[in-house]
Amino acid sequence: MIPRSISDPIDPTSLPTPSHGAFTSVSARRAFVRPIPALSSTPSPPPSAAEKAKRDWPESVRHYVQRAFATENTVASIPRQEMEIKLKKIISNSAENNTLGTIDWAKLPLPQQMILEERARPALISANPPWGTGLEPLSLQETNVKSTDTLSKKRKSSELDLSQNGQEKVPPWRIANPHNVFEDRITYPDKRQRGDVAGKGSSKSHHNLANRKKRFEDGQPGYLSQQPFSPSKASTPPDVDQGPVIGRSQDLEKRYFRLTSAPNPDTVRPLPVLEKTLDFLKRKWKKENNYSYICDQFKSLRQDLTVQHIKTEFTVSVYEIHARIALEKGDLGEYNQCQTQLRALYSQHLGGHPEEFKAYRILYFIHTSNRTDMNDVLADLTPTEKRDPAVKHALDARSTLALGNYHRFFQLYLDTPNMGAYLMDMFVARERLNALSNICISYKPDVKLRFFTEELGFESDDESARFICDHGGQSFLEERDGEVRLLTGKALRFFETARNTAFKKVDIKGQI
Repeated sequence: MIPRSISDPIDPTSLPTPSHGAFTSVSARRAFVRPIPALSSTPSPPPSAAEKAKRDWPESVRHYVQRAFATENTVASIPRQEMEIKLKKIISNSAENNTLGTIDWAKLPLPQQMILEERARPALISANPPWGTGLEPLSLQETNVKSTDTLSKKRKSSELDLSQNGQEKVPPWRIANPHNVFEDRITYPDKRQRGDVAGKGSSKSHHNLANRKKRFEDGQPGYLSQQPFSPSKASTPPDVDQGPVIGRSQDLEKRYFRLTSAPNPDTVRPLPVLEKTLDFLKRKWKKENNYSYICDQFKSLRQDLTVQHIKTEFTVSVYEIHARIALEKGDLGEYNQCQTQLRALYSQHLGGHPEEFKAYRILYFIHTSNRTDMNDVLADLTPTEKRDPAVKHALDARSTLALGNYHRFFQLYLDTPNMGAYLMDMFVARERLNALSNICISYKPDVKLRFFTEELGFESDDESARFICDHGGQSFLEERDGEVRLLTGKALRFFETARNTAFKKVDIKGQI
């Protein structure tokens, strides 16, 4: 090869031709936008029926979705995310089955109601086994669409619908689509529930289940009435549930005794007598104010309601009045027992004042410094409950303490609705020590006693001076120029120690 100089021209045809697999020539990109692929000439397939239904929802489905997200239909115990998943399942299953136009969406239960029914069904089935009561197998509702809280003005303790009838209705989507593939996957305790009279393919477990069912039927009252009891057949008498007691006593007053055996109907008062007893006890409390007597009588009243399985608006009223009296007397143990029962009664929508006692519950958790249960209560609050004056006051008290705004907190303390001031009295001394320590840090070397009176919610200078002396700070009070002053610079460490002691964990009997 003859070498060339730089000035010699280059013939393009003399360059080597690259092989086909070495590289692929591409055009240089002159912008940061992705290149748009060429449109295919092949026409896209027509949309399916399900896709067309998703794009064109019937008006009844739209109204159903609006009702599901309405504020008045919100359930505190059901998160929004769980409700949305349930709603999507209902609509998607209806779209796949082509039943969007056949279902009566105005009468279809909301997703919240379906979730509540699903939660209550395990307890219902466990209390009434399918083989003993003949309950139908799980409905398609569960299988098809199952889903994956100035001065202190204290009030005295004064008296400030179950829609379900126990029968399960067939869901609309079961009527619209009675044959569903999911029903074949359900495991039934007894094949006879599916109409298999011959019980084809029954295993040994099914045979044992039939034997247990027979033994259960042998223990029913009807069987005992037909055949006499024989010790050779059974060593112990069967445990037969006799149901609630029906009281026959007409006494208005009755001492409370803890039950150690089955209740005697002759000592239990029926509902009309219990209503008269409540009116009598309210008059007795206003006249005599004897807490030991009233507490004993209310516990007896609650016991008679329990053994007779009475759960009505009257039951809620009894527990609320007893809880208010216990708050007034500072009996947190008895208050907690009433509060626990009230939570269960409120969940059944029997009336009463749930917002009032929700506010008490928030203040109680402030007192016990129970942050875990406090977070649960805050998460369950609905927008309607947050607008209630009592609940809003309790939430503001919690917020001011979390932010360290003691000035605002003691303003709220002096303007507490209902009987919340009795609960705030239980932890206001602790918060005053905390505020006193912060004042000692911020104001030096001394502060007028009148400043403490106004900032910490005391009624007079004598009361604020007594508070300081009760906690051992009398040596830090000094009278000067006709005014009493607190030596904040010297009292800082002392009150910090007192604050730390006051914020120790609170352990209360019967706490919730």
